[in-house]
Amino acid sequence: MKHLFRLTTPAVLVLTAAVVAAQAPTPATPPPQEGPNVTFRVEVNYAEVDARVLDAQGNFIRDLVKEDFQIIEDGKPQNIDTFALVNIPVERPEVPLFAREPIEPDVSSNARDFNGRLYLFVLDDLHTAALRTQLVRNAARRFIETKLGANDMAAVISVRGTTDGMQGFTDNRRLLVRAVDRFIGQRLEGETLLRLNTPQPNEQGQLGPASADPADMERGMNADASLRTLRNAAEFMAGVRGRRKTLIYISEGIDYNIADFTRLASSRVAAAAHDAVAAATRSNVTIYTIDPRGLTTLGDDDITLSGTTTDLNLRSMYRELQLAHDSLRVIADSTGGFAVVNTNDFATAFDRIVSENSSYYMLGYYPTNDRRDGRTRRITVRVRRPGAQVFARKDYIEPRGRPPAAATPTVAAGTSIALRDVVNSPLPLSGLTMSATAAAFRGTAPNASVSIVIETRGRDLTLKNEGGKYVGNLELSVSAFDRDGKYKVGERPTVSFGLRPETFTRVTESGVRILTRLDLPPGRYQLRVGGLSGDTGLRGSVFYELEIPDFSKDPIMMSGLLLTSPSASRVLTAKPDPLLEGLLPGAPTTIREFPVDDELALFTEVYDNQLTPRHMVDISTSVLTDEGRVVFTMSDTRSSEELEGKRGGYGYTARVPLKDLAPGLYVLKVEARTRLGNVEPVTRQIQFRIRS
Repeated sequence: MKHLFRLTTPAVLVLTAAVVAAQAPTPATPPPQEGPNVTFRVEVNYAEVDARVLDAQGNFIRDLVKEDFQIIEDGKPQNIDTFALVNIPVERPEVPLFAREPIEPDVSSNARDFNGRLYLFVLDDLHTAALRTQLVRNAARRFIETKLGANDMAAVISVRGTTDGMQGFTDNRRLLVRAVDRFIGQRLEGETLLRLNTPQPNEQGQLGPASADPADMERGMNADASLRTLRNAAEFMAGVRGRRKTLIYISEGIDYNIADFTRLASSRVAAAAHDAVAAATRSNVTIYTIDPRGLTTLGDDDITLSGTTTDLNLRSMYRELQLAHDSLRVIADSTGGFAVVNTNDFATAFDRIVSENSSYYMLGYYPTNDRRDGRTRRITVRVRRPGAQVFARKDYIEPRGRPPAAATPTVAAGTSIALRDVVNSPLPLSGLTMSATAAAFRGTAPNASVSIVIETRGRDLTLKNEGGKYVGNLELSVSAFDRDGKYKVGERPTVSFGLRPETFTRVTESGVRILTRLDLPPGRYQLRVGGLSGDTGLRGSVFYELEIPDFSKDPIMMSGLLLTSPSASRVLTAKPDPLLEGLLPGAPTTIREFPVDDELALFTEVYDNQLTPRHMVDISTSVLTDEGRVVFTMSDTRSSEELEGKRGGYGYTARVPLKDLAPGLYVLKVEARTRLGNVEPVTRQIQFRIRS
C-alpha cells in the first residue's frame, strides 16, 4: 500500500489542501499603521478570515477599503461586519548600548494596545528523536532570538505537556528560550528499524524481521496525542479576535499511516487529524510546520541499520520519511500555512512567516448558514481591483452539536463575572489603562511575601458627581497562576471613591495607586491583574511574569526592588501597604520615567545566609548611562553582627538625585557582595529614563 498521509475520517472524508501561503511572494516590510483592536471573546456563529492582497509585482496593496472586498461562503455572498487593515512593524527592544541583551522591564503595562504578532510554538517531543533534540531547540531559539519583535508575544508548549517546557504568552525572550531549552525528544524508533531489531520466528521457526510494527499501538497513541495538542492549541487561541494567529509546529512529522486500515489506530488518528485541522480553520489559526532535520538524507537512521542495509529496507525508510513529510505538508496547507521540509534555509522561511503575519486585511462576518453540522464551508475572498491577487484560506469546518458551556475560571473569591472574564482572557486587555510591578521578599516559611504595586490612569475611571463629590468604585483582581496555568492564590482589592473636586482633578491628572500582597512559595508564576471601573466602565488587565527564588538557598541573595520619587507621589495612593510604612519616603511606584529635577528612592533587602564567622557585606548603588559610563555611585557596609546569629536580611535604602543627569536612558544597579569566601555578588537592575 502506498504510504501517504491523508486526512480521512471513518466516512473516508478527504480534505483538499489549500496551498495559499506557499504561493505568496514575500513583500517588503510595511510601514507602521494602525491595526484593529484585539478582542478576547468567542462569539457563536462568527467567522474571521485574513487576506493578503498583492499586485502583479508581489507587493502588498495597502489602500483597499471594505467595499473593495467580497466574501462568498458556499456560493452565497456574506455581509462583512468587521474590517481592518493590519500593518505591523517589527519593533526592536530598547537596549542600552553597553548591554548585550535587553534589560528585562520590571513593570508590565497595557498603556499600548497589543499591536504585534502572536505566535504559539508547539514542540513535538513524541515525534522528535532524542539524538535530534538540539535541532528543535536551535530552530525555535533562532526564531525567538532573531525574528520576535518587541511588540510580539509568543508561547511555548510541548506535546507531553511537561511543566518545565511550557511558557504562557509573553514578550520575554529569556523565558521563552528557557522553555525551549527544556525540550527533549522522545520519538519511537522508526517502524523499519524496529521490525529489524525485533526478530520473530516465521513458519519454519527461523528468526526474522517482525511482520508488523511491534509498536503500532504506542505509535498510534503518540500520533493521536500530537494531533490533539494541535487541536487544543488552536481552540485556545479561538478567543483572540482581530489578529492573525500563528502556530509554529516543530516536528519530524506524524509517522502513522492512517490510509492503512489494517492498523489498529488508523481511524482514531484520522479523526484526530481531521479535528486538528477543523479547530485551526474554525479559529482562523495558521499552522506553519517545520522539520528541524533540514535537508534529510536518513544518515542517522541509516547508520543504525548496520549490516542489515538493503535496498528494500532503505526504500521502506524513505517511505516513512515521505509519510512524515506528507503529514507536515497537509497540516500546513490545510490551514493556510506552509511546510518547511527538506531544506536548511530556515532564515528565508522564518522571514516569510514574519512577512505573512505583518501585512494583511482582517475580515469578520456572521455566516448566513448558522447550522452546527460539522460540514466544510467553502470560502472565496474577492477584491474589486484589476490585477490583484488574493491569498486567504479556502474553507473552515463548522463544529457539530451544541456550543460548549463556558468553563468557570478560578480567581479571587467575590470577583465579578465581568472582571473574571478579563483576568482569564488569553492576552492582556487594554481599556482601563494599568501598570503593575511586583517585588518578592522573604516571608514566613515556606512562603515569600510579594509586594504588588498597581497604578491606573485617572481619566479612565468612571466617577460621577453626586452632591459635590465624585463617587464610584474600582474593582481589582490579582491572581497568581503557576507554571501549569493553575490558580494558586488571589486578592480582590476594591476602592470606593468619594472625592472632593480638587482631589478628583489630581486623580484625573495623575492616576490612582493600589498596593497589595500575596504569599507564595518559591517558583515561577504569572500574576494577572484585572481592573474594572464601575459596573459598566472600562476594563483592562496586565500580566506579570514573577520568579520567586528560595531566599535561603545561596550564600547571599537579594529581594525585589521597590522604587519611588517625589514626582511619583502625585499619584493618589488609595490603598497603602502597612508593611512598607517608613521604608520609603513615599509609596512605591510603577513609573520609570522621571523629570530632571527628581530624586529616586529605593528599598531592597539583602539576605545573608552565611552565619559564621563574623563578616562584612558591601551594598552599592550606581547609575549607568546608555553607554555604560557610571555617573552616580554610593556604597554601604553592613556587619553580620546585625543578624545576631540568625539568617535574615539587611534592609537597604538609597537616594539617587537626578538633577545633574542629562535627559536620556539610564540603568539603576544595586549590588551586594559578601567578603566571606569566593562568592559571586548578587545584583538587581532597573532601566529608567529621565525626561526634560
